[in-house]
Amino acid sequence: MSIKAIALELYRAQQKVGRLEKELDLAAPGEKDRIQAELQAAAVEMKMMRRMLDGAKVESPFAPSRHRTK
Repeated sequence: MSIKAIALELYRAQQKVGRLEKELDLAAPGEKDRIQAELQAAAVEMKMMRRMLDGAKVESPFAPSRHRTK
């Protein structure tokens, strides 16, 4: 998956977490458990995307150097 695609998925996950947090604040007591479970799952997905993006930006020590000297 490209960095751009991961970043887009992270953005979507962040938006979903934000939406669910607002929904939880306004929810009726009977709906809070369902929304809380959905929020937890969305937060896990967001953290996973963040780790993927952070890992994709780190240059591997085994990759050929881009700054070679002659």
